[in-house]
Amino acid sequence: MANFSKSNVPQFSVEVYQNEYLPEGGRDVNAIVTVTSTGGGTTGGVPLADGARRSAHVLGQAPGAAVVLMVDCSGSMDYPPTKMRNAREATAAAVDTLRDGTRFAVVAGTHTAKDVYPGNGQLATAGPATKAQAKEALRRLGAGGGTAIGTWLRLADRLLGAAEVDIRHGILLTDGRNEHESPEDLRAALDSCAGRFTCDARGVGTDWEVKEVTAIASALLGTADIVADPAELAADFTKMMENTMGKEVADVALRLWTPVGVQIVFVKQVAPTVAELTGRRTEAGPRAGDYPTGSWGDESRDYHVCVRVPEAGIGQEMLAARVSLILPPASADGVPQPLSQGLVRAVWTDDMAASTSINPQVAHYTGQAELAQVIQQGLDARKSGDFDGATAKLGRAVQLASASGNADTAKLLSKVVDVVDAATGTVRLKARVADADEMTLETRSTKTVRVKK
Repeated sequence: MANFSKSNVPQFSVEVYQNEYLPEGGRDVNAIVTVTSTGGGTTGGVPLADGARRSAHVLGQAPGAAVVLMVDCSGSMDYPPTKMRNAREATAAAVDTLRDGTRFAVVAGTHTAKDVYPGNGQLATAGPATKAQAKEALRRLGAGGGTAIGTWLRLADRLLGAAEVDIRHGILLTDGRNEHESPEDLRAALDSCAGRFTCDARGVGTDWEVKEVTAIASALLGTADIVADPAELAADFTKMMENTMGKEVADVALRLWTPVGVQIVFVKQVAPTVAELTGRRTEAGPRAGDYPTGSWGDESRDYHVCVRVPEAGIGQEMLAARVSLILPPASADGVPQPLSQGLVRAVWTDDMAASTSINPQVAHYTGQAELAQVIQQGLDARKSGDFDGATAKLGRAVQLASASGNADTAKLLSKVVDVVDAATGTVRLKARVADADEMTLETRSTKTVRVKK
């Protein structure tokens, strides 16, 4: 493990967990990479010099952060009328949570998008007066029209892109399906916004499409969740904004360098949620590629890296990959800052016990990734009427959740199936399942637990 730190830059550490031993003919090397960020932005309240601003990425110091809150104002938000009221109150609570000095705007989303505060394509600067004005604008919001989420995201991108800040973040609330634009239009909007800002997405009630909301969060490196009861929106929005205000550094990349002849099989985040990163690689020089990780506060995340090495003889060893955390340069012609790095090794041995041992972290997260996959497959099978297939997949999910200690997912599964024997994955599908319970399981299926100590 290596750790590099500079003044005013959060400290990142990288730890690699793997079994480096391969049998003769073995080629696939798996490693869990734990990345931890701590103590960022300790400037003592002293503003940074211009040249240090970009490299520090410190939230709360100039230039800081910008947030756009996108509120669904389509006609369905009036059914029942309390839903729109709860959305207004939740957004007001999020505005109250903004740190003074943060740039922000509120967008009302229907089949079009309108920046209702401060308006005219501008961002306001959070303070007592602007927060009060924003909440007054929220009180005037009403419901009517359709849903075209891509237009909301594009407006948020224009607003955030005009701000000279490090952290750019969106919070999006919807209660319905994206019926007034094509899936291709939404995908194009997500492709356009990816890498420009992060976004948390929430579905309220049970009339929205889980795969749409989770796709938004996945593309924009945010979180997705269900708020089945609109009365719980304010607490959820407050927590989301608190997390955003805790971000200290943006645009950190996981850089993977591999020697000649080594192929990358996959790269994925596996904690706190499963997120596929393999296809999001951008080239970063000879045999090196960057994978986006979004914004960081004081937190820890785990990544599963799998590479395929050339065949080698017993007793040989090689560096299979070097994993680094990279901060973008302070200027366009600058050099990216390495924050920390770890090494993935391969050693060929004829010791059967050594080469067949599975690293506990690798085994655990392989199971967690399978857990997320079989839940999705099981729910899809259930919706299509394949009840035998659904029973088998959801039974396997129960077995995996039980074995790994993922109590939250086990509890959600128990609302969809009757568990006969968790250890063997023997279950029966429930005859009736509440929409909220099924949607909660689907939305939260990618949440994982850390390795049991």
